[in-house]
Amino acid sequence: MAILVAGGAGYIGSHTVKLLYKKGYDVIVYDNLSKGYREFVKWGKFVQGDIADSIKLKEVFNSYKIDAVMHFCAFIEVGESVVEPEKYYKNNLVNTINLLNTMKEMNVKKFIFSSTAAIFGEPEHIPIKEDDRKNPINPYGKSKLFVEQILEDYEKAYNFNSICFRYFNAAGADPEGEIGEAHNPESHLIPLVFDAAIGKREYVKIYGTDYPTKDGTCIRDYIHVNDLAEAHILGLEYLLNQNKSEKFNLGSGEGYSVKEIIDTVKKVTGKDFKVIETERRAGDPPVLIANSSKAKGILGWERKFSLNEIISSAWEWHKKKDSVNLN
Repeated sequence: MAILVAGGAGYIGSHTVKLLYKKGYDVIVYDNLSKGYREFVKWGKFVQGDIADSIKLKEVFNSYKIDAVMHFCAFIEVGESVVEPEKYYKNNLVNTINLLNTMKEMNVKKFIFSSTAAIFGEPEHIPIKEDDRKNPINPYGKSKLFVEQILEDYEKAYNFNSICFRYFNAAGADPEGEIGEAHNPESHLIPLVFDAAIGKREYVKIYGTDYPTKDGTCIRDYIHVNDLAEAHILGLEYLLNQNKSEKFNLGSGEGYSVKEIIDTVKKVTGKDFKVIETERRAGDPPVLIANSSKAKGILGWERKFSLNEIISSAWEWHKKKDSVNLN
């Protein structure tokens, strides 16, 4: 069975590709390498291309007889989306519609979409359930919610089935050390804190210490990237067997503040470093914690990695990352 993984050279995509390959799927990675790395495509076949390119996409569908598509190629930086919304709506929305329409034309109607907790904005309830109010407060979250709504319409009109996974904070790295997190520029908290721990940066910043939380800093739900990858396999099997669309939150169900993450990194690494407190960033809700009971009940998904295991696996990768020639 052939699975097209758009954005499979990126962080979450590459971890999912590895697991798909180990499970025996025929994997075709389709990535323009604007954010991903050719070195991360160690499993399956690789085609360099953009989802905005309908002609190239059709060539891939014709060449490999694709059965389902996983979509990971979105821009993800909340702050950037606030100052450059056009970039986010073009890539995350317009280009995704192009991918969907190409799939429809090629009669491939099984789609797994990487959504986000950002669609909820500032939630009314904690932990967040799938049917809670959606009110994104930044263009990144809006772009993802628009795609979810489009998928609902495509299901009604074209019998197009999809699974939407609302990630909370993806973190950690492949326990075998083959791949990991390497954004450029890096915007995720844990690798930024590691950079301060190894002296690559002079300090780490805390954006806002006046939130209505236990220590004044934002609280987030961190989930290991391999746990997310496992959910994608279970979602794919559900989609292929049930022909039914669903939406799932994916998180640990536990919340940790920015200060708690920094303290845990200090314990895991045994290193101290400078921390600077500064103003809030635009578009950051105070608290995001997932209720993932639906994924557990329907897919049989369980998270396996604790926060310490997340940070330890990420630390092992981070120490070797600079010795890996990433292009």
